[in-house]
Amino acid sequence: MLDLIQKPDVAGGPACPCGTGLSRQNCCELDPRHVEIVAPERHAAALTALTRAYHDGDRDTARRLAIEVLEISPGQREALGALFNVLRDVGQVQAAAAAINRLARLFPNDATIRSIAAGFFLQRNDMPHAHGHGRMLLRLAPEESVAHFLMGRIFLASGKAQAAEFHLQSAEHLAAPDKRNAPDLQAARAAALREQGRFAESRAIYERISGEGQLSLQILLDWASLEEAARDFTAAFALLDRAEAMHSGSPLVAVRRAGLHRRVHEPERALDALDKSASEEEQAGTLLSKGQILDSLGRYDEAFACFDACKARIRKGGGRYLAEEANKLVEGLKDFFTEGRTRLLPRAAVREASPQPIFILGFPRSGTTLVEQTLNSHPNISAGDELPIVNSIAQRAQLLLGSPGAYPVALSELWLGDRRGHIDTLRDLYLNEAHEMGAVAPGKSWFTDKMPLNETHLGLISLLFPKSPIIHLVRHPLDVVLSVFSNALTHGFYCASALESAATHYALIADLIAHYRSVMPLQYHAVRYEDLVTDQEREVRAMLDFIGEPFDPAVLAFHENARHARTASYAQVTEKLYTRSRFRYRNYLRHLEPVIPILEPAIERLGYSIER
Repeated sequence: MLDLIQKPDVAGGPACPCGTGLSRQNCCELDPRHVEIVAPERHAAALTALTRAYHDGDRDTARRLAIEVLEISPGQREALGALFNVLRDVGQVQAAAAAINRLARLFPNDATIRSIAAGFFLQRNDMPHAHGHGRMLLRLAPEESVAHFLMGRIFLASGKAQAAEFHLQSAEHLAAPDKRNAPDLQAARAAALREQGRFAESRAIYERISGEGQLSLQILLDWASLEEAARDFTAAFALLDRAEAMHSGSPLVAVRRAGLHRRVHEPERALDALDKSASEEEQAGTLLSKGQILDSLGRYDEAFACFDACKARIRKGGGRYLAEEANKLVEGLKDFFTEGRTRLLPRAAVREASPQPIFILGFPRSGTTLVEQTLNSHPNISAGDELPIVNSIAQRAQLLLGSPGAYPVALSELWLGDRRGHIDTLRDLYLNEAHEMGAVAPGKSWFTDKMPLNETHLGLISLLFPKSPIIHLVRHPLDVVLSVFSNALTHGFYCASALESAATHYALIADLIAHYRSVMPLQYHAVRYEDLVTDQEREVRAMLDFIGEPFDPAVLAFHENARHARTASYAQVTEKLYTRSRFRYRNYLRHLEPVIPILEPAIERLGYSIER
């Protein structure tokens, strides 16, 4: 039997584990429906002292005073806002997130709180929360330019460049006449155009900002990113020279310069760029970049030390694997998608008039970008990039289906006679949003969706598109986990924050995929990364045959594809096919020993071995 409405687990103990410093009953176990909203006058003396301490830089006293007020009056707005400010300032991001989310729940119609919350989550790349608060802000203040500007930046960070452009244009239209050419707004518009591959239009905006003498360091760096994407490396280096002249010794410039040197195969110069800006307390981004350069130079132990130090910095700042949330989701999916139940669930019909999705699945860093760029070189397939639509439908399923239970239990509504047709509604929602995001190209029959970890929702995908091709990228698990650990990723419940958590999440998802394949029919085709890079034509022909498209020689020259791939591995797909990433784990085997027991079941299931 399914538990339709799940009850939250409540553990004992006085201190809330989120880290705010508040007791459980006045923090994450607090029921907003039963909270009294207390005016500041009731705690006037404490709030005055709190404000003074905060402005004097005495964060400890400010935090103590805020907690004292909140233990008496958990709904006191000013105290909770001050606690959020302190937690944010000292880098306790998980605790700060709990505080600002609670503020928004207690004061749901406060546009200022929504704006602060959206900006906070955007800065830490937490797109689900940023979207939630940003959308609410726009509902509350649709005529405010700043609301559209913030929503545009959120869409931009989420890979929805067309939606971003719409809101940034709206922000410009709604702004006061003297604010319409604000450099931050115009630079965001330029970035949205860049992400759509409209390089000339983007460059024209940057040139106009430059002509008006309004360039900032960040705008110069963004402009350099445009020229790198356009493969004009000389122009990109020149812009970084200007950025260095503006902010000598900036680690941001050094990291970007190092990345550009790596792009043009100059690892020694890349390392030199970082060394010149080195400080006693190197930032996470600098350490990550240095590790990647050292790896390319064959200095593997030094590289791993940099990766390890980078992830330690991230964890120190509050970034951690959300293991409980990940396990709860996966267990819920396994419990719901059983062989008996999936037979009862309706499948959507094919919407014949629309191009159909090709789902490219795989753990991050498994080769999905390579496959997408290859398929996009075919004349009948367009690239959708990382479409967040499947996950969005999963998050909205309870509301969309009118269910008392959350996803995946919300899909039980589809068993009801008057709801079975809703599966076609969900299918149309996916296709309509794909059109709005520019994934669908005129005259093409297919578009790709390579959202990382979409395989988590393989059951939902098979209901929405039972006849769509599912291409699953398989790569040696040790290579995948090593690559995840050596990159800055937030997918997978922040599993990349530690080597062990990356391996744990990989194993969790591998088990889930095996479960899906055992309980329901899938249009499934596995592609082994190692075979793809050693026998490209054979593997690509097999993929196209599976999709139902004829072979075209252009797909073998994917590196000549002018499309801008908006992923972490964008640089690799502008090179000819190479094999240097095959079995890269061998260079790090002694460092990977702790996670081998976690990955061994997946290694054996996929037919790999460990060469020591």
